[in-house]
Amino acid sequence: MLLTNKVAFITGTSRGIGKNIVEQYAINNATIYANARTEGSIDDYTKKLCKKYNVTIIPLYFDVTDVTAAKNAILKIKKEQGKLDILVNNAGIMKDALIGMISADMMHEIFETNVFAVMEMIQLASKLMTRQKSGSIINISSIVGVNGNKGQLVYSASKGAIISITKTAAKELAPNNIRVNAIAPGMIDTAMFRSISESHQSELVNNIGMGRIGSPEDVAKACVFLASDLSNYVTGQILGVDGSAIV
Repeated sequence: MLLTNKVAFITGTSRGIGKNIVEQYAINNATIYANARTEGSIDDYTKKLCKKYNVTIIPLYFDVTDVTAAKNAILKIKKEQGKLDILVNNAGIMKDALIGMISADMMHEIFETNVFAVMEMIQLASKLMTRQKSGSIINISSIVGVNGNKGQLVYSASKGAIISITKTAAKELAPNNIRVNAIAPGMIDTAMFRSISESHQSELVNNIGMGRIGSPEDVAKACVFLASDLSNYVTGQILGVDGSAIV
């Protein structure tokens, strides 16, 4: 029950890591506002979690690149809960292309979702957190944002930007007791990973020191730690959840 009496807002919760963060926060007794783009897409599983763990989960359907919708979401949380303790910026997109094949549209699309929307959300959430003089902001980066990866110039750049955003926001918001950290997952067993060929999957697993692919739950549990009072003196950090992987 590490998150009892805490209000959390999590973006990108329809599948994979985001969906698992919602469940781990439910297990730990948080009140959760869960974001997804497609209307009704998370109704079923959030209702099941509410019943199973006796918690409150409110779906919020909007695209994180819609600034007005993001602002309305924060205002709704403020009106209904009077506070916001945790923001998890999980929503993101990944598209790969070799340097010569990158288009301007691709650059804009990835940065609008992975970077600009995160900065907007931090701005909005930090206003509420500053008034209450507390809060934890968790940004989901990637191992490729730390180390880079061939064929992922734009995606790596967007996740590298998340690291810079995290370190800078942590310094600026620390006087208000607002902590800002990031998680950099490695190879995680999601639908995206399973979409690649088995031979490529095996090659990637062979580059992981622990000899196994990570699970979305591994990342979600790290999110619980950074949201909880166990990490009260931790800010500006990039937590790798990668099993000692080599990209």
